[in-house]
Amino acid sequence: MNIFLRKIFFSLSIFLLIFSSTPTINSQGIPESFRDLADELLPSVVNISTTQIIKDRYNNRPEFQFPPGSPFEDMFRDFFEQDRSNRPKTRKATSLGSGFVIDESGYIVTNNHVIGEADQIEVVFQDETKLKAELIGRDPKVDIAVLKVESKKKLKALKWGDSSNSKVGDWVLAIGNPFGLGGTVTAGIISAKSRDIRMGQYDSFIQTDASINKGNSGGPMFNMDGEVIGINSAIFSPSGGSVGIGFAIPSTMAIDVINQLKKFGKTSRGWLGVRIQFVTEEIAEAYGLDKPKGALVASVEDNSPSYRAGVKPGDIVLKFDGKDIKKDRDLPRIVAGTKAGKSVELEIWRANKIKKLRVKLGELESYEEKGQAKLKNKDTNTPNKIEKLGMQLVKITPSLRDRYKIQNKIKGVLILNVQSNSLAAERGLKAGDIILAIVDNDAAQTHKKVSSPMEIIKKIDELKKQKKNILLLYVKDLNSTPGYVPLKIGE
Repeated sequence: MNIFLRKIFFSLSIFLLIFSSTPTINSQGIPESFRDLADELLPSVVNISTTQIIKDRYNNRPEFQFPPGSPFEDMFRDFFEQDRSNRPKTRKATSLGSGFVIDESGYIVTNNHVIGEADQIEVVFQDETKLKAELIGRDPKVDIAVLKVESKKKLKALKWGDSSNSKVGDWVLAIGNPFGLGGTVTAGIISAKSRDIRMGQYDSFIQTDASINKGNSGGPMFNMDGEVIGINSAIFSPSGGSVGIGFAIPSTMAIDVINQLKKFGKTSRGWLGVRIQFVTEEIAEAYGLDKPKGALVASVEDNSPSYRAGVKPGDIVLKFDGKDIKKDRDLPRIVAGTKAGKSVELEIWRANKIKKLRVKLGELESYEEKGQAKLKNKDTNTPNKIEKLGMQLVKITPSLRDRYKIQNKIKGVLILNVQSNSLAAERGLKAGDIILAIVDNDAAQTHKKVSSPMEIIKKIDELKKQKKNILLLYVKDLNSTPGYVPLKIGE
């Protein structure tokens, strides 16, 4: 009997020892505390503070004109001169965000939109150490920027994890600087993967319900091993605060971009040279496919890699370099992640059968630089007509200044003609009006001064790509102060 009791006692001791050794997980598999993980990770997460010097856009406001000898002439001149002398010519715009250390030598990652067009960037560590940061490189397409600080002490770098191994339902931790409050830790789960939220052509976000707010941008998303699997970048929020829908750039997409920015200060992406569209059920049926898949080639750029390889409009790309193209948006992301100059195999669907082609990729950045150069060369003073808006635009030349009596200090684009019953006419625009700037609907309501019609045309193209419908112009005529004119450019 004593031997039997001793065996029972021994078994119970082993049972209690096993369960007492895993105190961080309860019976439902939920972590009881993130304390140890947070203590380990917090020193490597930083706050990003930026400052931008912005010229006061009201400095060029024209004076009211009064007939010579008018009793109001001296009074209003004195008023405006006093007003102008008291008005600051420049102002500082500041913003806050998050970032994290990826190299003990001082390399730090954040979002490109966090630093914007900052003139000064400051990094603040958890121990309140403040260091000036140098911008090493930026990539607006994926919204990543790499900074460098010089620290007297060795920094603790975070480890990358493989976001492709993370699954929907896995626990994640987010650390950042929401609303400028400093190191803040939140937890949640992965709600979805490969989200396309129409922020760019390479969208493939991790969605989470961990609380992410303004200021969290650029901060890391961790798995339960303390590895970075994402960079917190965006939220969906009608109210401006967290509603449990946040988005992070997956580490599998970010790492290659970051390594290129560290090494070269810029990115180098593969370029195929095609414009594509979605394969609908009707298109799949018409092409004899068993289901919608792949990317339909809508057009092929002249003298592009695709053109030289024999790709034709109407082809459906099913595979690229051995990778399945399930949806049209898969193709740009996979091509961009492939090294420029690499020879790859394309599997396309043409005339009810599969055809394979070899294509040597070009570099997207080189193509875009050449395109910008061509635009500059074409940008003569021939009037540019924007058909949809119903107006002709032209650079302001000395002869036009004389004809329209435009003061030398006024810079912009002249509206040469407005078509009757057009959108521009409906908004009150007329020949002789001057477009001073394009207004961006960002936190600073940035006014981008313009001097060429092509700048406005390119902005319209940019807005269309971003699925935005309103072009907001800052316009003046010869006899009044500037005002804002919204023009609807979408369908």
